[in-house]
Amino acid sequence: MALKIRLTRGGAKKRPYYRIVVADARSPRDGRFIDRIGSYDPMKPKDAADRVVIDVEKAKSWLEKGAQPTDRVLRFLDQAGLAKRPERNNPEKAKPGKKSQERAAERAQREADAAEAAGTEA
Repeated sequence: MALKIRLTRGGAKKRPYYRIVVADARSPRDGRFIDRIGSYDPMKPKDAADRVVIDVEKAKSWLEKGAQPTDRVLRFLDQAGLAKRPERNNPEKAKPGKKSQERAAERAQREADAAEAAGTEA
């Protein structure tokens, strides 16, 4: 059985509240879970001490048993010093899209043509 450490959503509409749980990877997001190891309240300020609460001992034991954390939970575990989250780097993300590059090339061509026309008239 593949185990995941993941978030289950609770709270009211537009007021999310998440529990950090250990669940079978095949179970639904808000469905059956095996153990609850913490909570996450995104509505609290980022510097609030109780924004993310994790039972460190339970988290350690589940990680030793082979439970795989999701990306968001891995961030929380990295902050708690329980797991190491690898750095990500996507230099392609900062580049403009194909259409934007084409428009920029057309704009540069028009400006160059206008500068050339202005230079020949003077």
